[in-house]
Amino acid sequence: MWFRLKEKGSKHHEVPAHHNAEAYVDAYLEAAGYAVHSCRNPAIERQTPLFRTISRSGHLNSQRMHRTDVLRMIKRRACAAGLPSHITCHTFRATGITCYLIGGGSLEHAQRIACHESARTTKLYDRTSDTIRLDEIERIII
Repeated sequence: MWFRLKEKGSKHHEVPAHHNAEAYVDAYLEAAGYAVHSCRNPAIERQTPLFRTISRSGHLNSQRMHRTDVLRMIKRRACAAGLPSHITCHTFRATGITCYLIGGGSLEHAQRIACHESARTTKLYDRTSDTIRLDEIERIII
């Protein structure tokens, strides 16, 4: 499975899906009433938005989810999980880049995955330096 994304400036970007993300998307498709592999058909993808809004009665309707709806959903779920209120979509972007780099990934590959033109932009999302490890504290000689 691949994710096809429309980035800032109407740039189109494709990245392979992590196996866990693929499983989550398949579960969503099944719960949303799609035939699980039908959305991998480009003709079907153009006919119906993948992520749609929910009516007051709790059913999916045909309208695509707006970015403000996504942000409200993220903030609701972050609050319910006890996370800070300043969580946004870009928080997940920073977390993804940071986890990738902690896992041994290179900054250059992270830049391509994030579709950044500059490694400096990717570095802005890197939170690996926010953590102080015990081995760094042990360097203090008293």
